[in-house]
Amino acid sequence: MAKEAAAQVQLDNFGSIFSLEGKVAVVTGGSRGLGLHVASGFLQAGCSKVYISSRKASACDEAVAALNALPNKRPGAQAISVAADGSKISELDRLVAEVKKTTDHVDILFANAGATWGAPFDEYPEQSFSKVMDLNAKGVFYTVQKFTPLLEAKATVEDPSRVIITASVAGIGIGTTGKNGTYAYSASKAAAISLSKTLAVELGPRHILTNAVAPGFYPSKMANGLIEMQGGAQALANQSPNGRVGHPEDIAGLVVFLSSRAAIHINGAIIPSDGGRLLAGGKL
Repeated sequence: MAKEAAAQVQLDNFGSIFSLEGKVAVVTGGSRGLGLHVASGFLQAGCSKVYISSRKASACDEAVAALNALPNKRPGAQAISVAADGSKISELDRLVAEVKKTTDHVDILFANAGATWGAPFDEYPEQSFSKVMDLNAKGVFYTVQKFTPLLEAKATVEDPSRVIITASVAGIGIGTTGKNGTYAYSASKAAAISLSKTLAVELGPRHILTNAVAPGFYPSKMANGLIEMQGGAQALANQSPNGRVGHPEDIAGLVVFLSSRAAIHINGAIIPSDGGRLLAGGKL
């Protein structure tokens, strides 16, 4: 009996269950904010290549320089800059073509590129609504579609590739209304959540797992204006059951987990990362 119990408690290779040793990742919207935090996590968890993409080449280059200076990344690991506008199909085709020049497969796609716009309901501009939807919803779909051949290339049942989509708690609950309403953002993130579930079923048989993260308030260039409008980071922290806003390690740790062997049986999940604020009645 003792031998049987010992066999049951011994887990195979558990010491490496969160490792991304040798994996190849692509991060859209990776030059700042959540994307940059996650890219740093990928490299420190063992990825050999992390491609950083965003609309501005200079921003990508600056991010890559900082990432390549990390002291504790895998020996020989590198971040690679590939600027592209994720709202344009031609740019996504070019992004994939550039990535193919230095790798024959991709293990992890973090579809994180996004935008927002705030305006009163009665004045909300059509052009802004379309711009947000094009990047946050349509752009996500076509990013995944274009990268699917590379994601399939080396994926197996026991070592599936991963797609992780950045949604938002604004797509689960209610987004910001009023003077600075984020109507397009909330709608686009609800679409990203629905898309994540659909892709989980579509791509799962092709050995690609799809999940979404739904952040709450994380201080960043995109979120800081809205944070200030709602009273500042401390005020928002006080509204959260765990008494804080998001930190870089929080989103990096969650996405690294979803990319690792520890999450091999998670597919189609939508995971909020807001400390429980949405449950307590908070809005984004």
